[in-house]
Amino acid sequence: MDTWILLIQSVILGIVEGITEFLPVSSTGHLIIAQNIIGFTSVRGAYLEMYTYVIQLGAILAVVVLYWQKIKDTLIHFFPKKVGYEDSGFRFWLMIVIACIPGGFFGILLDDLAEKYLFSPYTVAAALFVGAIFMIVAENRFRGKNGGIEDLKISPKQAILIGLFQCLAIIPGMSRSASTIIGGWIAGLSTVAAAEFSFFLAIPVMVGMSFLKIVKMGGFGLMAGAEWGALVIGFVVSFLVALVVIGRFINYLKHKPMKIFAKYRMIFAGFVVIAGLMGMF
Repeated sequence: MDTWILLIQSVILGIVEGITEFLPVSSTGHLIIAQNIIGFTSVRGAYLEMYTYVIQLGAILAVVVLYWQKIKDTLIHFFPKKVGYEDSGFRFWLMIVIACIPGGFFGILLDDLAEKYLFSPYTVAAALFVGAIFMIVAENRFRGKNGGIEDLKISPKQAILIGLFQCLAIIPGMSRSASTIIGGWIAGLSTVAAAEFSFFLAIPVMVGMSFLKIVKMGGFGLMAGAEWGALVIGFVVSFLVALVVIGRFINYLKHKPMKIFAKYRMIFAGFVVIAGLMGMF
C-alpha cells in the first residue's frame, strides 16, 4: 500500500475514532465500517487489530487533558488521612478499580470468542438496535428520577453495577459508553455524572486492552516505518477531535435527552446490514 494513502486513511480513521469514542454509538462499529469503506483492511491483520485499539488511546488522552485538574486533585489528596475518606483520591480510584473488575474478568475470558463469533454485520447491527431500545427505556425509566450525583462520589455497589453493564461492550456494536451510561442511570447517577465516570473508567480499560493487543501482535518492534506513521497520525487526530467532542457532548447532556443517539444507532444498524450484504465486512 502507498505510504501517503495509508497516512490519509489514518487521518480519516482518527477523525471517526475521536468523534465516536465517547458518544453512545459504538466507536468499534464505526471504525469497522470506515476501515472497509476506505480499504484500510488491506493492512496485515495483527496490525489492523492493534491499530484500532491504540488510536483509541488518543481519545483517552483527551480525557486526561480535559479533566487534568480533577485527576491532579485526586493525586494530591490521594490518601484518606489528608482529607475526608469520602473526598480522597484513594476512594475515587478505588471505585474505578472496582468498576473495572467485571470487565477485566469477562473481557479476558470472552474477548477471543467475541472476535471469532460476533464480528459479523448482523450481530453488530442487532447490538446497535437492541442497545438503542435499551437506551431509550433506561433513560425514560431512570434519568428523571435520579437526584443528580454530580461530584462522582460513587459507592462500591454503584461501581460494581456500572462495571457489570460495561461488560455488555464485549459485544461489538453495544458501545462501552452507552453501556456504562445506562449502568450509571440504573445505579442512580445523573446523566452527566454517568458520562464523566464512563470517561474516567475508559482510562484503565482502554490502556489495558491496547497493551494486550500490542503483546498479541508481538510488540511495536515488528512495525514498518509507514505503519508507525499511520499509528502516530491516527493517535494525534483522534486526540484533537476528542478534545472538541467531549466538551460538546457534556454540554449537550446537561440540557437534552440521549434519544437522538438511540435513533442514530437504529439508522446506523440498517447501514451496517446493507454494508454486510454488499460484502464490506
